[in-house]
Amino acid sequence: MRTAFIRALLEAAEDDERVTLVVGDLGFGVVEPFAERFPERYVNVGVAEQNMTGVAAGMAMSGNVVFTYSIANFPTLRCLEQVRNDVCYHKADVKIVAVGGGFVYGPLGMSHHATEDIAIMRALPNMTVIAPGDPIEAAAATRAIIDRPGPAYLRLGRAGEATVHQAEIDFQIGRAIELADGEDLTLISTGGLLVRAVGVAKELKRNGISARVLSMHTVKPLDVEAVLAAAAETRAIATLEEHSILGGLGGAVAEVLAEHDGPKVPFTRIGLESTFATVAGDEEFLRESFGLSEETVLHRLMKLVGQRTVA
Repeated sequence: MRTAFIRALLEAAEDDERVTLVVGDLGFGVVEPFAERFPERYVNVGVAEQNMTGVAAGMAMSGNVVFTYSIANFPTLRCLEQVRNDVCYHKADVKIVAVGGGFVYGPLGMSHHATEDIAIMRALPNMTVIAPGDPIEAAAATRAIIDRPGPAYLRLGRAGEATVHQAEIDFQIGRAIELADGEDLTLISTGGLLVRAVGVAKELKRNGISARVLSMHTVKPLDVEAVLAAAAETRAIATLEEHSILGGLGGAVAEVLAEHDGPKVPFTRIGLESTFATVAGDEEFLRESFGLSEETVLHRLMKLVGQRTVA
């Protein structure tokens, strides 16, 4: 995803001289093409994320579209006060990019796990929150937030993620993308677990269960229409995310379902409990450890729709 992001950013910068990149002394090998092509629009502020955000806000309020870039929690939680007061309050055109959403940097421990970030960014006024599901969505999201005025949070994976979309996509902020249709269940995914959602849906089909799969790349503003359509047209809804079940995609969908007056359907949030990972390992190991393996997700969905055995 990060490669798709930087390519899209370079293309946008060719056409829009406002596009600027500010980094916190990392990402070398990824951001170098931008620094070499646009040295006058590239700033490395050093390991100082609070300063990075303040500088970006000032540059944005001078007419630029500024991207900040760092890993996991560093461009969000480490400088949360600056994001809130300098960026969001002033509706500054700052686009915060975090590489390493969820357990991507698993071996580095909980300080590098981004598992509460969506909830925190989503709570900030004026903030758009996007977690693309594959490199195609990442590139499209990069272009889209440049065109959308105001603060945005772009949550990426790292590198080597599977490309889920095999054709051109109609990417619109606040509009989910349907990858499969079904009537027994709607599985709504955000971020890097999209490929898992598609795989699980195929296994469900083998067991006689048709699943609608939605890539809810935008968590704020949420596609409320897609959620309500799922409640009206399918028999159950589940959310899937590599994030805490508190305040992220699951929380956002739950709010919609709780407040609408239409049909009520069984609903479950599949994600992380409100806990820290006290073990270290690669992303797949941590996913399995915290109930996000394909097998575990499949069994939870089978149970949700009233099935007990997997063929």
